Amino acid sequence: MEIKRYGIAGSGVMGSGLAQALARFDLDTVIVDKSEDAIEKARENIYQGLRFYCFSNKDFDPDAAMKRIQFDTSPKAFSDVDFLVENITENTTLKEPLYHEIDSICKPECIFAANTSAISITKIASWTKRQDKVLGMHFMNPVPMKPAVEVIRGFHTSDTTIETAKAFLSDIGKKAIIVNDMPGFVSNRVLMLTVNEAIWLVQDNVANAKDVDEIFRSCFGHPMGPLETGDLIGLDTILYSLDVLYESYNDSKFRPCPLLKKMVDAGLHGRKSGEGFYKY
Repeated sequence: MEIKRYGIAGSGVMGSGLAQALARFDLDTVIVDKSEDAIEKARENIYQGLRFYCFSNKDFDPDAAMKRIQFDTSPKAFSDVDFLVENITENTTLKEPLYHEIDSICKPECIFAANTSAISITKIASWTKRQDKVLGMHFMNPVPMKPAVEVIRGFHTSDTTIETAKAFLSDIGKKAIIVNDMPGFVSNRVLMLTVNEAIWLVQDNVANAKDVDEIFRSCFGHPMGPLETGDLIGLDTILYSLDVLYESYNDSKFRPCPLLKKMVDAGLHGRKSGEGFYKY
């Protein structure tokens, strides 16, 4: 399947990062969010990211790349896209209505890729009339810098859909790692437990955030500790993901730490809010 135009639903950190990645390769893209404020913020973030890219790629023209991106507040702008990546908040009550809407707007052959960290792809596909054309594409943050993507095959996902997704990722310099569908997949089934347990360590006064992270950096060679990673992902997203895993598996090991809930309620969501376990 030839992809001529890409769609991105959601212009937050992940959506804006993906738009940057596509713009680097001169791909026609439309990015949609529900508010003008969100769109303007995304436009600024994408342009700044593309300008930064110029420092190491002197021949790249960020202004020309920006002209390949259409910004809109209506999902109707997706009517002519061939491949759509959904990046909205990790919450099924928000995601499901969107899928019903885009399923009625997009052409039948359009592929839907859910950029989710925990929600079952088979469940997401059930919200559409194109279950064979729905897959998971779990991009990592920051999207432009990560060399690989966790690609999830749902129960009905066709081989053609998987191959098209692999070709798309190859076109933007990323490797597809194919896994099967279970809530949390590989990455977040392990990572969410790690971040949550690290938060328990802080709550239980075993160690402060800085020392927890230092152990993972210095002893295990990790570039970031689990709490730094949580701040980067967004502590609200960590909580949403844990809630999904807890509900999906009915296993107490996914029970969110009370300190995590308290911080999210207080608006301490990590880097995007300016403060989480660290100040930014």
